[in-house]
Amino acid sequence: MNCLSCKSKSCRKTVSCGAESFGLAESLENYHRPENQQVIRAAARLVDGGRAGTLSRIQEIVEFARDMEYRNIGIAYCYGMEDTALAVRDLFASQGLKATGVSCTVGGLRQDQVNPDSSLPGVSCSPLNQAAQLNAQKADLAVVIGLCMGHDILFNREFDGDITTLVVKDRTNGHNPMQGITKSSPKASS
Repeated sequence: MNCLSCKSKSCRKTVSCGAESFGLAESLENYHRPENQQVIRAAARLVDGGRAGTLSRIQEIVEFARDMEYRNIGIAYCYGMEDTALAVRDLFASQGLKATGVSCTVGGLRQDQVNPDSSLPGVSCSPLNQAAQLNAQKADLAVVIGLCMGHDILFNREFDGDITTLVVKDRTNGHNPMQGITKSSPKASS
């Protein structure tokens, strides 16, 4: 199955194409689990009824966090984006949400301690420590700000709560990865 090659797009008309490798009945059971229904309903309140496109991503996170009754929001951030993380923490606080930030350098591990092949001096990013710290602090939601490619994957694997990304690191495009797609697209070159 490759939806990018599909011509009929029947699923957009609520008709299965039949090429799925999963059971639709089991899928529906999964959607109806209470913990998934809570997220589905909170997400629907953000986009249904004409609200799609009316809120910024940070506004959506604030509303979603309130709706889900998250008590403790963790901000997992790249130390190079600490000013952004501070602004996000302050914005959350102004909205009555408790948030704490954990830098990618938490634990102060050297590069060669984390990656034996590294000969770089100085501190290493430590996304596993970020996740461990936010897990210890019992964060319900992690908001990711600018973790490096790969580090974000490790963080997502280890964090126990829900995760959303606010900022994707893309140094060449001002942290706007869509710009890189547009620049690299074959249609953009023609």
